[in-house]
Amino acid sequence: MSDRPLKLLLIDQDPIFRLGLRVALEPIPNLEVTGVVETDTAALQILAEIAQEDPNQVNLVVLEFGNGRSTTSQQLGLQFSRQLKALYPNLPILLLSSIQEQGLLLAAKSVGINGYCPKGTPLPELVTAMQEVANGGSYWFQDTEVIITPNSSLLTSKSPLPTPHSPLPFSKLRNNLRLSGIAHIEATLAAVTAQLQVPGLPVLDRAILAGQRRELLAARWLLNRLLVSSQEKQEEDIPVADEPSITPWLSNAIQQRQMPPLLSPGTLQSALFASCITKLQFPLRNVTDIPLEIDIFREDKKRELLYLILQKLAEQLDELRASQIDINQLYEVKSSLLCELWETAITDFFGKFSRIKLENQNIEIVNYLLPNIEVVQRDILNKIPLACELYSYLMFQTELNINNTSYPVISAEAKSQALMILENLLIQVANGVVQPLLNSLADVEVIKQNFYGQHLISTREIERFRNDLSWKYRLRNYINEPKAVFESRYELFVIAPRGIANTSVYAPRNQELVKLSSIPLVVTLVLEFSDAIAPRLKSLLAVVGSGIVFILTQIIGRGLGLIGRGILQGIGNASLIEKNFRRNSDRFK
Repeated sequence: MSDRPLKLLLIDQDPIFRLGLRVALEPIPNLEVTGVVETDTAALQILAEIAQEDPNQVNLVVLEFGNGRSTTSQQLGLQFSRQLKALYPNLPILLLSSIQEQGLLLAAKSVGINGYCPKGTPLPELVTAMQEVANGGSYWFQDTEVIITPNSSLLTSKSPLPTPHSPLPFSKLRNNLRLSGIAHIEATLAAVTAQLQVPGLPVLDRAILAGQRRELLAARWLLNRLLVSSQEKQEEDIPVADEPSITPWLSNAIQQRQMPPLLSPGTLQSALFASCITKLQFPLRNVTDIPLEIDIFREDKKRELLYLILQKLAEQLDELRASQIDINQLYEVKSSLLCELWETAITDFFGKFSRIKLENQNIEIVNYLLPNIEVVQRDILNKIPLACELYSYLMFQTELNINNTSYPVISAEAKSQALMILENLLIQVANGVVQPLLNSLADVEVIKQNFYGQHLISTREIERFRNDLSWKYRLRNYINEPKAVFESRYELFVIAPRGIANTSVYAPRNQELVKLSSIPLVVTLVLEFSDAIAPRLKSLLAVVGSGIVFILTQIIGRGLGLIGRGILQGIGNASLIEKNFRRNSDRFK
């Protein structure tokens, strides 16, 4: 990027995309997201205010045409762009949209839009496009050659790929069709593969996704075979294998992707947070048998709270980097970090000065909830597993040691494990935000109207929900937690396509095991005794059971059979004697 600071205004109707892009752009130097708005009207209002104060506050507008799909919204987007250019002719505009129609892109050019990138463009290329447009140039994605990488991201290059022979027009068209088809297949394949890696997936869903993946792999292989020229086939010498093959230049791209350079902490964090934001689009219904505090909230309030905690975590990581804290100090301040995250989430979620009426007096919600910090810290925050490992991974790029395996920082496995830890942290901190509300203000009508779901608004249902939570903590403290410590595992709540699910990971917990006492210690001793006696008891029961079966079938069963047979024979003989007696009696009459 150039030395000139890039200050942009983002206009998009999708709140998830707005937040994701803002989080991804925050670590980039010389780049500032001055404003993020949802509507064209709000954008014009902000630009008018900026024009009166300091016109240099914004030097680039990044926008989407409405929802990017509706024809009406696209036309309104073109009209807005024309209006924007009329009001601010020197303000560059970059279209960041999901549209791909050539006619609409030509219309965008004609109204004065300076550049275009599709949604899903890799962050480095997107930043390059922003800088080029902001500096007075233009950047149109379809003017570049497209290279497909295994994770479906698109890398572009201004210069065409070297070819040994100049292709004919038809060959070039065929190659473009092949690349376009592969791009679509790769994008779908990446989405299906990501869903298959989600823990807690039902067996039927996993089978369906596995079948879809096989079909996509076969389609990719057929596309490469059918739309490649005979000359390319001879040069590439594509083998037939279980996994569909790809062209040589794509193989090189894959090898480069498999050995990427070490990522900066900011890039690593942006990639992880972007994946988390994507998963936050899934339904947030609790599909486990463990009640969660956030279950009482409507889904939109759950999502809003989780987004907020993620944003506060990003700000906290920036502050930690600025303070130049070292890795040893990080482990010392773990509790303080989680408490601070909880406090800022409560303050911003409910509003610092929000007030409600309680027992004929107006109280500030935040000041009423914050004194519960000790209870929340004891019951929830101190129980969040692997939080320090997550902070260390994001700040110092340390390897993750999970499930008795050390994962390299830039590996896909490390990202997958870090994502599970991050999702669990968000969910548990959100539970901590809701817990004091349930303890103090659960049955306040204003709270119920603004936050609760329809199934948990009556006093009876609220009390039943609170009782379920109380039993959850009793079972966890006395049974489930000692069992997890004894088994050296942590329970994590993760966001799956069907809702909030739970999974477990292995991690050493020997230090916690030696500190157990009272009932938790008894539970571990019972488990150990059960493990010791169970195999022998099973063997004994098997022997006794076999003996009982033998006695019942071979001795008692046969004896009963003989007795029954004798009785039947006796009955038969008695009938025969009676018949003969009657016959003789009739003869003498």
